Amino acid sequence: MDRMSTLVTPAALRIGPIALDAPVVLAPMAGITNTAFRRLCREYGAGLYVSEMITTRALVERNATTMRLITHHESETPRSIQLYGVDPATTEAAVRLLVEEDRADHIDLNFGCPVPKVTRKGGGAALPWKLGLFREIVTRAARAAGEVPLTVKMRKGIDGDHLTYLDAGRIAEDAGVAAVALHARTAAEFYSGTADWDAITRLKEAVTSVPVLGNGDIWSAEDAGRMMAETGCDGVVVGRGCLGRPWLFGDLARALGGPGAAAGGPVDATLGFVARAFRRHAELLVEFFEDEDRGCRDIRKHVAWYFKGYPVGGETRAQLATVSSLAQIDALLATLDVDAPYPGAAAEGQRGRAGTPKRPALPDGWLASRDLGAEASRTLAEAEVDNSGG
Repeated sequence: MDRMSTLVTPAALRIGPIALDAPVVLAPMAGITNTAFRRLCREYGAGLYVSEMITTRALVERNATTMRLITHHESETPRSIQLYGVDPATTEAAVRLLVEEDRADHIDLNFGCPVPKVTRKGGGAALPWKLGLFREIVTRAARAAGEVPLTVKMRKGIDGDHLTYLDAGRIAEDAGVAAVALHARTAAEFYSGTADWDAITRLKEAVTSVPVLGNGDIWSAEDAGRMMAETGCDGVVVGRGCLGRPWLFGDLARALGGPGAAAGGPVDATLGFVARAFRRHAELLVEFFEDEDRGCRDIRKHVAWYFKGYPVGGETRAQLATVSSLAQIDALLATLDVDAPYPGAAAEGQRGRAGTPKRPALPDGWLASRDLGAEASRTLAEAEVDNSGG
């Protein structure tokens, strides 16, 4: 912790009227950052906890699943929702719905999704290539948001030869956003390799009137402090680094936040501590889904993340990955050596998906011009699909 204090000066982060005790944002992750996980992270530390990505079309059409996903627990404040859209009018309508019905205190727009079935239609990380379309979406959304702060999350661009982040950052700033966040990879890189933190530095130099947040390869509080010190960014966005480690937000709040951002000292992540966090996560999922079997089925995908590096046998891991009740979870956790210490490096480093670099899937002729033609406009109409972004 002493080393951290030499890396970055603790500070709050202000996004529009929202003042955060720690300059930390939970990145939206499909199937992960539901109410249960957001509540769990919030129990450990301070920050802004963003919903799973919501498609603007589904929201405007009041899809039942979507309306459930934008519902926050009474303990969640500020309420943060991320939208994904490709049509200016639909995005504007979705933002207006959230504002007029008082469903969000912060709205984020996703322009970072690298998934082929999104970029193939011109959405996600492919969209900022079309400068006029990007400008219209962000401008109309910011106008509709009014006093509710609107932010933008994006990638460096499509690939190394087609970078968009500096243009997009300046456009978003001019449009009136409250902050911009950069995942320092291109769509072609997906989640592979090492994030280019120098790009965050360049964006911070280009965007001067609103906070710039950095995202990519933050696996620990030390990583976050180092990113802020090296790039000058105003805060960090954490995604895969908190998978199976919701207490990372406590570490981040203690390292980066002001007085009172997080109580207590550094986490002693014994196996017993991890087991209790896992059990709490399962309990919150059961509450969220209002169905014990479904909640326990959802916690299964988190098993490998929580117990990475710990002395949990293969048979126990396999059984945890097939649980259907809290009683089963309790019985299995009772067999663990709760005094087993934190395993160090074995539990650290990359978590979640990585993949390999690949040529982005794009609409035919997408890169030929930065203007949106008629054919590309028709393609975009098909682009709003439910998928993860960032």
